[in-house]
Amino acid sequence: MNEDQESTRLSGGCLCGAVRYELDRAPGPIVLCHCGQCRKAQGSAFATVAPVATEAFRLVRGADRLRGFQSSPGKWRSFCGDCGSPIHSRRDDRPAMLRLRVGSLDEPFDQPPAAHIHVASKAAWWTIDDALPQYPGIEPGR
Repeated sequence: MNEDQESTRLSGGCLCGAVRYELDRAPGPIVLCHCGQCRKAQGSAFATVAPVATEAFRLVRGADRLRGFQSSPGKWRSFCGDCGSPIHSRRDDRPAMLRLRVGSLDEPFDQPPAAHIHVASKAAWWTIDDALPQYPGIEPGR
């Protein structure tokens, strides 16, 4: 992460505005996750996610509105209990990191997606037609 990303403050939240958060720095590389759980959780062909340090994520409103769902052992998906907007996911075995749902950010930031992951389980009706790297499972190094 470069110096500009370190000093970036971003904000985001849910569709209805009940949950609001701030990031002290920009998220890490954006990936497009095609796994079946992400497709169902997003209601789309893939989820657009990026890692963010737990210490850089701060809820500023709506902690009481945030709900969690354990989608698999040790993996929690957080969303607004009012409008259902997904906010992030977290794993019990990685408490220092969240996977932010990038679509929940307010401000655009200049970072294109880096890769498609879990393409072995992508929706049959979706064609990946860009030049991004594709991985059958998780991206290398995670």
